Amino acid sequence: MKKYPLTAKRWEQIINNDASANGNFLYGVKTTKIFCKPSCPSRKPSRENVLIFKNGEDAIKNDFRPCKRCQPTGNVPNNEWVNEIKYYLDNNYQRKLSLDVIAEECHGSPFNLQRIFKKASSKTPQQYLTELRLKHAQVLLRETKLPIKTIATRVGFTSDTYFITTFKKYLLVTPEVFRAKKL
Repeated sequence: MKKYPLTAKRWEQIINNDASANGNFLYGVKTTKIFCKPSCPSRKPSRENVLIFKNGEDAIKNDFRPCKRCQPTGNVPNNEWVNEIKYYLDNNYQRKLSLDVIAEECHGSPFNLQRIFKKASSKTPQQYLTELRLKHAQVLLRETKLPIKTIATRVGFTSDTYFITTFKKYLLVTPEVFRAKKL
């Protein structure tokens, strides 16, 4: 991969969403593997996580995906974006994630993300996230002797009370009963 420098001028163009720099370069964010136009209104990345690309083809060859918000390669197909959102959730389910945070990290608006995700997967991003957290909790309940409170925190629930309530709502038994019966 040919490296293009992140100069002070390019960094200023990125943090100032400078539309006049569009067409000169694209930037990728190492932590999300998404690339954007300099004018992208998405959250500003940490400078140390930014790579500069000459064009979209260069970014794609390096396993980066186009941003859904600024669409640096033209229109990004919805199914591709939904897969990116699922990938993000699969790898960040332990964090405190609101729809706004998910949209910011996945480079889209909350409304659009919610609508497209639900249409493609028949559930909201929050429902997907809850089911993902519960799936991981079931594994921990079966395979460890960790306290319920620790499991709740480890899989991303804000409290053990909310975890127990949600677990029972989805699985029709409490985490304690689930563990005891080795379901």
